[in-house]
Amino acid sequence: MNLSALGFFRSLRQDNQQFAVIGLGRFGRSVCSTLHRLGYEVLATDIDEKRVSEALTEQIVGHALQLDSTESAALKEAGIFEFDTVIVAIGNYVQESIITTLNVKEAGVPHVVAKASSEVHQKLLKRVGADHVVFPEYEAGCALARTLTKPSILERFDLDPDNSIVELIVPDEFHGKTITELQLRNRYGLNLLAVSHDGKFLINPDPTKRLERGSAMVVIGHNKDINRLPI
Repeated sequence: MNLSALGFFRSLRQDNQQFAVIGLGRFGRSVCSTLHRLGYEVLATDIDEKRVSEALTEQIVGHALQLDSTESAALKEAGIFEFDTVIVAIGNYVQESIITTLNVKEAGVPHVVAKASSEVHQKLLKRVGADHVVFPEYEAGCALARTLTKPSILERFDLDPDNSIVELIVPDEFHGKTITELQLRNRYGLNLLAVSHDGKFLINPDPTKRLERGSAMVVIGHNKDINRLPI
């Protein structure tokens, strides 16, 4: 995670039950359906009336409206400016995305998340006031490349550019050895957070726990040290 994003996530109200999502493409629909499934109230908008109708028919939102989000008056009339958090999910239309983000920020919406489709788009969104910018295509591409080159790593969470938490398949070299015998901290500079057992994870496992081939382990440390593991 980019440490500069910490301030944004700390500022989010934990009691916020309502979100507005502008744009009902694949990304916007995914955000809407997930929030709706989690029990939050979601107001979605899109310039395409068909997309609005589909969102209502499929019940992925509580409310949906057809409007042009580049028109500040339309957003105001729809009540978008009253929301605490607005997600601008128009990523593929750069001009509309930037104007919409500018509209909601100038109206005083405290938390605006915007989707970018390129690095230049990302910079422009930040320039007009987006509080947090996501770049899903870039992130998915990075994740796929890592999976293809390091198939033993099942999940990865980047703490910063140099340090990560990774879930990986227990290497064959570790099979049958106890955590104490492995000496991960001394040999690799890594800390073991959890190991899998019977379909669940044991957090802070006992040092006498023996690792088994085919199970999973979770470690934290510097990326160069993670890369030294026999995977």
